[in-house]
Amino acid sequence: MGGAVSAGEDNDDLIDNLKEAQYIRTEKVEQAFRAIDRGDYYLDGYRDSAYKDLAWKHGNIHLSAPCIYSEVMEALKLQPGLSFLNLGSGTGYLSTMVGLIIGPFGVNHGVEIHKDVVEYARQKLEDFIKNSDSFDKFEFCEPAFVVGNCLEISTDSHQYDRIYCGAGVQKDHENYMKVLLKIGGILVMPIEDQLTQITRTGQCTWERRDILAVSFAPLVQQSRADGKKQETVQLPPVSVRSLQDLSRIYIRRTLRNLSNENSQGKGAVQRVPQKRKRRRCRRRRISTYVFVGNQLIPQMVESEEEEHPEEEHKEVEEEEDQEERDIGDIEIVKQENVLRDQILALPLPESLKAYLLFYREK
Repeated sequence: MGGAVSAGEDNDDLIDNLKEAQYIRTEKVEQAFRAIDRGDYYLDGYRDSAYKDLAWKHGNIHLSAPCIYSEVMEALKLQPGLSFLNLGSGTGYLSTMVGLIIGPFGVNHGVEIHKDVVEYARQKLEDFIKNSDSFDKFEFCEPAFVVGNCLEISTDSHQYDRIYCGAGVQKDHENYMKVLLKIGGILVMPIEDQLTQITRTGQCTWERRDILAVSFAPLVQQSRADGKKQETVQLPPVSVRSLQDLSRIYIRRTLRNLSNENSQGKGAVQRVPQKRKRRRCRRRRISTYVFVGNQLIPQMVESEEEEHPEEEHKEVEEEEDQEERDIGDIEIVKQENVLRDQILALPLPESLKAYLLFYREK
């Protein structure tokens, strides 16, 4: 699936396109998408494809199209403090974005059948925590990934506020998915070629809404023909945070709030680099290919051709001139990691500073 919006030059450009096409409709979802660069979850040598609205697969590693993830994030209606279960968690891209919204007092679990993909997801999560400036701009609920078949989850597992399944669910597994959901919770999954939102309104009552037509590879079902007992998946425990961990959360929150108040008090504006004006385009139909399971399937999608490039170049120059005139007396604040600087300036032992920084090196 994919090809619903134009390809972007970078992550922000892709998000602009998703917003313009109304796949991203809320500010919190937009912020999460901008904070996590989709290209960081691609293998080296494949990053050029990261900002196209297409699914990508290499071996067991798979990412759905950005338009699909956008609809999923909007349909989940995420809030701080909720519990989330990602069935078929893959690279951890979606789980990491969810963690930025549900915050440190949420629960963020993922189940993935391929061990190598779980290791890949954990490495990408570690890279995000250690290297991304976005980590210090949000309160984060770190995902916990386990290896296993999501159709073999222990029957005594706890329930969740929000659940997403990233593989096609057969009709006879629908009730199995519903049992994992708390009353008032939301389940989003592809079933019968429709991405579907199911809300649990009571012990035995549900509301259902089809979001859009999709084509997902089906859930992997382990064969029982050999008579071997299937290995039950034990989900991570839901534990209470330690006093030490709570102290770190609230110190970082307090410093972050103070820096935001100081910035507002000074009237400083952090200038976001302006993107070039989008080309005026005309659409044409082309043949492309999308992944369905392990197969490449030809599909017709709309593409764009540049129209009147000379006029577009002239308009861009005029726009840049106007931008320079509009800046005026606005104070330009260099983008920097203010929270890190504040923590390093505290009169604390270096070991405690390192703990407050999550041992990040930059």
